[in-house]
Amino acid sequence: MGSRAETLLTMAREAGAIIATAESCTGGLIAGAITDIAGSSDVFDRGYVTYSNAAKRGMLGVQQETLTAHGAVSEAVAREMAHGALWRSEATLAVSVTGIAGPGGSEHKPEGRVCFGLAQTGLAVQTQTVEFGALGRSAVRAASVDFALDLMIAALRASAR
Repeated sequence: MGSRAETLLTMAREAGAIIATAESCTGGLIAGAITDIAGSSDVFDRGYVTYSNAAKRGMLGVQQETLTAHGAVSEAVAREMAHGALWRSEATLAVSVTGIAGPGGSEHKPEGRVCFGLAQTGLAVQTQTVEFGALGRSAVRAASVDFALDLMIAALRASAR
């Protein structure tokens, strides 16, 4: 079996799905993993790298009120990022990632906390927080990419049933 990205692309083709990504702490690594695969342009529409709050607001429509109330690393922001990526693209499936890759963090938002959003046409946006722990910046980012790809694969599997 191929890589996660290859699996995702095969499943997306079979489902007629179009993919978009909205990334903060991963800085485009999810889109990079997908577009590393030749032929990905038939199912990958676009990736948003929205590292700053201004980018989240301007590119994805994340509300300032949400950022103020919950902070950038929250399921509420991940939800709005995924929704914005879906509605501001040609996608039928969008994933979002916002988190603290490290080093650092705080008592309330520790290093390794990553919030994910998954938006699909016609369905409510799903969110999930994963505590990867203080693995180091590169490891948290790599784990986040794998988790995001797995989320999209699981969503396509569920919709195929």
